Amino acid sequence: MFLVTGATGDIGRRVVRLLRTQEMSVRSFVRLTSRYSELEHRGSDIFIGDLQEEKDIPKACQGVQYIISAHGSSSNALSLDYRANIELIEQAKANKVEHFVFISVLGVDRGYEDAPVFKAKRAVERYLQGSGLNYTILRPAGLASNLLPLAERFRETGLYLLIGDAKNRTSIVSTDDLAKMVVDSVTVSAARNKILPVGGPEILLRGDIPQIFSRIFNKEPLLINAPLLLVDGLRGGLGLFNSEGQKALGTFRTLLANEFFCTTEEIANLEAIYNFKLESLESFIKRYLAV
Repeated sequence: MFLVTGATGDIGRRVVRLLRTQEMSVRSFVRLTSRYSELEHRGSDIFIGDLQEEKDIPKACQGVQYIISAHGSSSNALSLDYRANIELIEQAKANKVEHFVFISVLGVDRGYEDAPVFKAKRAVERYLQGSGLNYTILRPAGLASNLLPLAERFRETGLYLLIGDAKNRTSIVSTDDLAKMVVDSVTVSAARNKILPVGGPEILLRGDIPQIFSRIFNKEPLLINAPLLLVDGLRGGLGLFNSEGQKALGTFRTLLANEFFCTTEEIANLEAIYNFKLESLESFIKRYLAV
């Protein structure tokens, strides 16, 4: 039995789908207000709970052999990204779980002081490494699925808003490829007890993305390149009445202001470990938007 947290998210939903395709038993940890009908339809056991409620996590972990932590947070890094994962690890130890897969983020080891999510995930990585559990920690760069709404807007309007330096490098990973790595990590020995950076097969400049959209949709891009000062202004205003929102924007600014990409050597290593070729961003967009 696999327990998947964040089961209705971009990564978690694909993980559950893939596990059920392989006829694996899955328990999806979902909130009551989330849309989980697809997971139920695919034959997943549904556990309705709240990761911020400590009593729910021990119940969800009963009888599971594998735990996949695929949840994230929009503004509550301490509670969701840190405390919930620490409790999941403790319950994994108590239930003698065979393998724990943790979705972290590329760059957590760089010490970004203004990014609560990065700090929380790095602390969880260290805790998991010292837990005695078999683990795989995957550190993805940008997810291709996050760009689908931008691609659809571009198809309609030709507009693309780029905040920050267009020359910053990035590695956009197919979210389907990431889900496959997550599932395969419990059986691939070369992934056991490893921290792996995860990106797509190309190192892109952020300014390349609207050009990719332009090729796909045969439309000239109208690029709006806004400065990071725009985010700084929003953070300053938000801090007057919403401190949690201000912290979340700190993580967002960190993502916009820095480069997050995998080297060609890291990608080659990833393809060798999991034994498949990674999908490009252009292929992912075309496949999902039926171009």
